[in-house]
Amino acid sequence: MVRNRQNIYMVFICVLSLFLLFLHFPFQVGELSNWVLIYTFIGAILLLNHFSVILPSGNFLSMDSALYLACIFLYGINVPLLALILSSFVFFFIRFKMEWWKHLFNFSNYSIMIVSTYYMFIASGGKVGNIDVTNLWPYTISLTVYFLLNLVLMWLYLFLASKLSIRNVFQKLTKKDDVKEAFLSYLCTLVLSLVMTIVIHEQPIFGIFLFISLSITLSLAFSKVFSLYKHEETRAQKDFLTGLNNHGYFKQTLDEFIKRSEYEDPFSIVLLDLDDFKKYNDFNGHVQGDELLTFFGGFISEKIKDHTFIAARYGGEEFAIIMPETTQEQAKMFMDKIRKEYNETPFKGVEILPLGCLSFSAGITEYEKGTYGASELLARADKALYYAKAEGKNNCQIYKEGRFHHKGHQIKEEIDGLEQQLQIFLSKDIYTYQHSKRVFRYAVDISDQLDLSEEEKRRLILGALIHDIGKIEIPRDIINKKGKLQVHEWEMMKKHVTYGKEILSSVKKYDDLLPLVELHHERYDGKGYPYGLKGENIPKLARILCIIDSFDAMTTERPYQKTKTFTEAIEELRKCSGQQFDPVFVEPFIKMVEHGDR
Repeated sequence: MVRNRQNIYMVFICVLSLFLLFLHFPFQVGELSNWVLIYTFIGAILLLNHFSVILPSGNFLSMDSALYLACIFLYGINVPLLALILSSFVFFFIRFKMEWWKHLFNFSNYSIMIVSTYYMFIASGGKVGNIDVTNLWPYTISLTVYFLLNLVLMWLYLFLASKLSIRNVFQKLTKKDDVKEAFLSYLCTLVLSLVMTIVIHEQPIFGIFLFISLSITLSLAFSKVFSLYKHEETRAQKDFLTGLNNHGYFKQTLDEFIKRSEYEDPFSIVLLDLDDFKKYNDFNGHVQGDELLTFFGGFISEKIKDHTFIAARYGGEEFAIIMPETTQEQAKMFMDKIRKEYNETPFKGVEILPLGCLSFSAGITEYEKGTYGASELLARADKALYYAKAEGKNNCQIYKEGRFHHKGHQIKEEIDGLEQQLQIFLSKDIYTYQHSKRVFRYAVDISDQLDLSEEEKRRLILGALIHDIGKIEIPRDIINKKGKLQVHEWEMMKKHVTYGKEILSSVKKYDDLLPLVELHHERYDGKGYPYGLKGENIPKLARILCIIDSFDAMTTERPYQKTKTFTEAIEELRKCSGQQFDPVFVEPFIKMVEHGDR
């Protein structure tokens, strides 16, 4: 279906292009000097396509667009069209490895842009051959049409050639950096086309020669700079010992994968640890230990070279892999396969290891909608890795909530530790302290009513207790203000979720509570803060906490809000179910409250 749509679109563009060419046939060129100019243009176009200017993103900018625009401004429609036809014919034979339909489609796009730009130039008051630098509007409007047509034709092709929605394709094409780069490149094209127009008008052949010389010089200079930049960038991204990517590059790449994961295929991550590396290092020495790390880096690189996987040294003897378009089950199969190959690989000094061979343990998890960024994903993989170690090492484990539960006394110790953090509210804001304790008790009760794993119960209970910790940073006069908050005061109050995240981030053991602290004011309909997340993009436990937090806020005395009765608050929950609150969890909470389980 996608392929058929793409083919129909390309046929339509080609037919439209042929129709426009037919309307202008035969091309009136005139005297012999114009033919000399056309051949010069063709040679220039071929050279400009070969010596493209490389941009910071790695994309290429061909200067031939500036040449076509200058032709339009100086000679009208016939010269650029004829130059396009003849140069495309030459390209067909030079780039013989390229499919014929790509040549035709590329030619069709250019011809549509050239014809449309010419008529827009005339319609906006431009006069062919008459250079008026005091009135740049016709030139600016013409280039804008050229730019927009290029963008639209490319956008439609990508949309029809992919399974993505219109919104997602548009998002991919309108990334901030890409848009900025495109704008600057086309601004350069406008300036260069005007400069070319003036120079060619005075000295046609010499002007083209001068422009080509400048373009080739820029192309070579930019290529050299880009090569040096990529070399330094690669050095900054690589771990010198193993040859793999380093920790910083891995985290940056993982963040990028998570940002675009809403509309692309799923991916999995793996954290793996070389078993008994410390023992190997202590017995054989650090030099031999470094050799083992170097060997393992090469081993992993070899195993993933035929895949789109991204491997990195995460730290010490710990490594990480991002596996695009791979489910956690597929990731486990792959990791088990290479683990067994690693077991069978001979290496100096392994006889002192407990297993008598090289081995590693791995924790695997798959990105799920609503995951709270890289910290939660890595925390899940780390817990799976911990379980793999606990299972005797030399195995790979997929993260499963129920498998990684915490014993009751451990939760109690964590609760006691977090309650000490709340003590500061006793002197500054007694309301927030009491509110946090009530929300905590609600969370304890509702966690037994819902189908949650032990780990989810733990996170909900602890997150409920500490969810408003960021209010420590809010000025006392705003927290305790009587009456409605002003707009700037409300904006300050909303920042408590961000402050809370920053405070809790300093205690690494509570990274898994960050989603509840930062996102408990997100709304199911996407109108919450701080990010405006919607539906299941909000982590499940944050959606539950939103209901608990709102109910307690409605039913207890607050400085800037009237108190509701339980009945009124329940009516409000039902009224806002599916809007502010996740309807899946509203009724179970109401049932708990109505039965007096509070």
